[in-house]
Amino acid sequence: MLADGASQPEAPSHEPRSALSVAAADGPMAPEAFTALTQRIMAVMNTVIDGKEESVRLALTVLLAGGHLLLEDVPGVGKTLLAKTLARTLDCSVNRIQFTPDLLPSDITGVSIFNQSSQTFEFRPGAIFANIVIGDEINRASAKTQSALLESMAEHQVSVDGTTYTLHEPFMVVATQNPIEMAGTYPLPEAQRDRFMARISMGYPDPEAELAMLESHQSASPLDAVSPVASVAQVKAMIATVSGIHVAPAVRSYIVALGQATRTSPELRLGASPRALLQLMRAGKAAAALSGRGFVLPDDIRALAEPVLAHRLLVERSAASRGATPASVVADILDAVAVPGQPDRRPGAFGFGGRGQATGAAAGPVGSNGVPAAAPGSNGSGRPGRDGRPGKEARSN
Repeated sequence: MLADGASQPEAPSHEPRSALSVAAADGPMAPEAFTALTQRIMAVMNTVIDGKEESVRLALTVLLAGGHLLLEDVPGVGKTLLAKTLARTLDCSVNRIQFTPDLLPSDITGVSIFNQSSQTFEFRPGAIFANIVIGDEINRASAKTQSALLESMAEHQVSVDGTTYTLHEPFMVVATQNPIEMAGTYPLPEAQRDRFMARISMGYPDPEAELAMLESHQSASPLDAVSPVASVAQVKAMIATVSGIHVAPAVRSYIVALGQATRTSPELRLGASPRALLQLMRAGKAAAALSGRGFVLPDDIRALAEPVLAHRLLVERSAASRGATPASVVADILDAVAVPGQPDRRPGAFGFGGRGQATGAAAGPVGSNGVPAAAPGSNGSGRPGRDGRPGKEARSN
């Protein structure tokens, strides 16, 4: 059933709900504007979600990477509140679906209804036609209904009665589920879990955060005071910015090595898929952009490996009996796989730099045209050579 008693979702409007003062042009966003806008989004979300800065940052990371987010934890820790807060900060269309055992696939994708006056079938879009789709307690719907999300999450389109409808961009599914109470639930199949870029376990807040929550929520929810911070055009520009972040060959090889390690681990009966590695790289690019860098570091990949990979892995029963979990296996793999040498820490081609650089990074000489000059270990473009050795210009000296 649909939230708030809505029996039939309306077709989402292409017009924003309100006019924002800053309009983003098509294409990537300027580094300064990107940093300012993302910090503002996280600041607004942190006023509602007390003591969960890392969860807020990861949720924004998934949005900017063009992925989908799974919030999995015990009841009452703020899973739905986090999803609603993220949606509220964006001036875009939002639909919420309350997953129940009697929910039908057509409630999600839409249905063709015969119009007697025109003697034709008219398509009525379902709740999936929105920029942000909040799926509350997704594991309470049947496997048949859950499968209605597969095409939309992977291909951003819906096929009904032989006709394919393209979903609005940006498109993100934020789903919640309770892993404790299994009565009346249907576990998500591996194909469904693999379509979620990352999984967040909220956890209980610390005592200080709970005290702040009791103070800020005693009369009204801070969510009521949240207004949109970014428009649809600005979100598209931020996603385009993230797609331009540089990933060095050594970092890509490191991602592949992590994926291969999950597939050969004796503790796992299902390792990371190629899609998982692609989403890990995209999440790493978003994390780098949020840190003010135009290039991905191995540390970005290491920090995201557990939330991006763990929910896709299946532990062998013998390993599980010894206490192994997907998260612990990922931690062991991170310890076992060699980390590549740090790539060139000067600003990448996109132009991020300054405070986002690692401590002690050398900026290198700057030419008269304002472009960093080639340095040892560089191919003249501010990036390491493909083989990790100095570029042609440096080797020729």
